[in-house]
Amino acid sequence: MDGIFEQRRYLIPFRSILLPQIFTDTLVIGAGSAGLRAALAASKHGDVIVLAKADAPQSNSAWAQGGIAAVVDAADSTDAHFRDTMSAGAGLCDEGAVRSIIEAGSGIVEYLLSLGFRADQNGSGSISLGREGGHSHRRILHADGDATGRELMRVLLDGVEREPNIRMFDRCFALDLLTPQGSNGPTGGTAQCLGAITHHPQYGLQVIWAKATILASGGAGVVWRETTNPPVATGDGLAMAFRAGAALADLAFMQFHPTTLYVAGASRTLISEAVRGEGAYLLDGNGNRFMQQVHELGELAPRDIVSHGIADVISSQGLAHVWLDARHIPNFSARFPGIAQTLAKFDLDASQDLIPVNPAAHYMVGGVQTDLHGRTTVPGLYAVGEVGSTGLHGANRLASNSLLEALVVGERAGEAASEMLSGENTNPWGVIGRSGPLRVISDIPISDHGELDLSDVRSSLRSAMWRNVGLVRTGSRLRDVAEMFDFWARYTLDKIFDAPSGWEVQNMLLVGSLIARAAAWREESRGCHQRQDFGQPSERFNAHDVWTRGQSGVTIREVDLKATACEA
Repeated sequence: MDGIFEQRRYLIPFRSILLPQIFTDTLVIGAGSAGLRAALAASKHGDVIVLAKADAPQSNSAWAQGGIAAVVDAADSTDAHFRDTMSAGAGLCDEGAVRSIIEAGSGIVEYLLSLGFRADQNGSGSISLGREGGHSHRRILHADGDATGRELMRVLLDGVEREPNIRMFDRCFALDLLTPQGSNGPTGGTAQCLGAITHHPQYGLQVIWAKATILASGGAGVVWRETTNPPVATGDGLAMAFRAGAALADLAFMQFHPTTLYVAGASRTLISEAVRGEGAYLLDGNGNRFMQQVHELGELAPRDIVSHGIADVISSQGLAHVWLDARHIPNFSARFPGIAQTLAKFDLDASQDLIPVNPAAHYMVGGVQTDLHGRTTVPGLYAVGEVGSTGLHGANRLASNSLLEALVVGERAGEAASEMLSGENTNPWGVIGRSGPLRVISDIPISDHGELDLSDVRSSLRSAMWRNVGLVRTGSRLRDVAEMFDFWARYTLDKIFDAPSGWEVQNMLLVGSLIARAAAWREESRGCHQRQDFGQPSERFNAHDVWTRGQSGVTIREVDLKATACEA
């Protein structure tokens, strides 16, 4: 990493003692499914504050059209789900993590139903199960056809609102995690996390002191120009964790969803994998199916294979997109009401029209390295959901395993956070009464560079990531873009901004640089990381690559067959 990335411990200068002080037992940064499940579990043991960057329903979870993968059918088995997950993960899944999370699936379904989750049912009144790419059985739980995420968020938010120990802070931006060093030097990943410095548009900067902090901030899809993610997914959690000294793993693996609606000038909208699960197929520019020649599962192959099959056709035929044909699916608008409404906005009717689709950045497979209870390499810091990396997904996530992981690990992390609420950690800030907390100081020199056009930097960064760190990559382009980000950092990271628009760009630049470096290091093609100059998987890279602030280069961690806990 260039020195500027290493030097900047905090995004802004501050004296914690001079800012408003808020105290809680557990701080949850993020209000998606993982964060809310963690908050509900943590609230059994103490006070909880949940930060939502925007309004809670704007998380990636709320946008989820797919479902929750879980073994609830007697004809299915956890062994089959295990094999499907391992196959999709292309050799990098930690087997113990896969077993542990999959075996918790049926319990998660029971929990959701107890909250009032309205799962789709078949004619006999049983849960209707769908099938998606890479799955050998129907095991995907849906709600309202293509609105699983919305229903999931409804029941979790209802639970949070009924819990007196939980306070929800909307439109609250977390800038950085607090550690005792407080200086701009590297932490080395050993300092305890003591909460976060935050910003609210009405109340300004605040320090939230927490005995346990759970990152649940979602992914980083907005770092790419083409993405299915909502605007809030700018990789803030990854950037905060890196600056605080936490280990990040497998950052080369961004999953590109194969089928997003392509309308020039419009934002990319997901066309759920469940549509292909119900029989829709892909057509090239000549109206011919092509996925049958790519993989034996055709359109239901794992996502990385379908995405690259589409990319090959787009490249070879000089297209902007391919076509998704769902005209033969009966009652499409009843089965997928949300998608049908979206298509109607562009005068498209799936029962009559072909749907233009192309791939887009969708899900960050790598993330903050954790164990199966969300513990990171920084004491007191946990990470759950898309921002975390348990080893479940390997090199490519199996469809609908993400909500399963978010709920399972979210619950476990909320429970595990209670370990920070007792013993010697009852007063980690050195507080006497509620005055005189631990002093954290950040000093940043005033920049002597000129004004910065933030919108131009943001747009250029996203385009550079799409061109050079997108579906198909080469070593030379990855190294070039990493050097370019180093140059941009010299006059972007030395700025002191006073609003989220600036902090987001600084976070995106750091995350983009880390991803480009991880992709350049991984000289192979595996899962959703594909290199033109190294077209096959390599035994040399059959391992997790780990990146930590203050350590030169990459650290290698072997694929874990037992999923043991992270070691600091």
